[in-house]
Amino acid sequence: MSTVTSRPALGSKRLPPAWRIALSRGRLEIKVFFRERDAVVFGFALPIVFVALFGAIFGNEPIGHGYTYVQVLVPSMLVMGVASSSLVNLGIWITSDREDGTLRRLYLSPMPRMAYFLGKIIMMVVVGALETVLLVGVGVLAYGVELPPTGEKWLIGIGMMLLSFAVFGVLGVAVSSLPRSARSAPAVINFPVLVLYFVSGVFLPYNQLPGWLQQIGAVFPLKWMVQGFQSAFLPDDLALSWPTHEWEHGRIVLVLLAWLVIGLVICLTTFRWKDRRHG
Repeated sequence: MSTVTSRPALGSKRLPPAWRIALSRGRLEIKVFFRERDAVVFGFALPIVFVALFGAIFGNEPIGHGYTYVQVLVPSMLVMGVASSSLVNLGIWITSDREDGTLRRLYLSPMPRMAYFLGKIIMMVVVGALETVLLVGVGVLAYGVELPPTGEKWLIGIGMMLLSFAVFGVLGVAVSSLPRSARSAPAVINFPVLVLYFVSGVFLPYNQLPGWLQQIGAVFPLKWMVQGFQSAFLPDDLALSWPTHEWEHGRIVLVLLAWLVIGLVICLTTFRWKDRRHG
């Protein structure tokens, strides 16, 4: 007589709700992140160091309407801060989790798979929000950057932050399938992102880039995020520094939503729970 085997029950109690497991994963991810002190210091300091370096070189250069280069740079650097805390970090950490077998163990456990991603998202949002507050604080205190002057500008800034987290989050999961190992992940992921910083108007005013670089930058989401964050912190007159002489909020939303869909499709078709060495 044959018998049917099944996964053994883990005690008589039911698993907690998925949202509670996700919160627990989020707390764990945050603790793990802040235990890596070198990574914390480097991650939080990098955008500020770039602001200080570019500010020392071009800080007093006038951009127009009473604004200096560094006052325009700080809103643009918010894109770098969010990208670093989400796209780059997620891609590297998930690659590491895959290589050391963490993903495979979680895949075989009773834990809902979505709880793993939600835990990463919670950590990503907390770290990204802290990075944003720190960067804006340095800009306000050291360089005279003004906070959004109206409620509408605040809503634009918050909306851009949420959209940026969503887009960079799914793209971070998507790019985690590119590196062949955890050791190569920082180089594989950081290199193209660093190039995009330069062609998207993060470090240099977008209208000062050659036309062909502007066309390349406009394909990717970073350029539109820079434009959106600048629109929250800067007066509308400075929209003249963009090719269309407008902030283009509608187009910004459409492009970022398109990249959100692209990222989700890539995640669904390429994400792997096991390292290549395990088949």
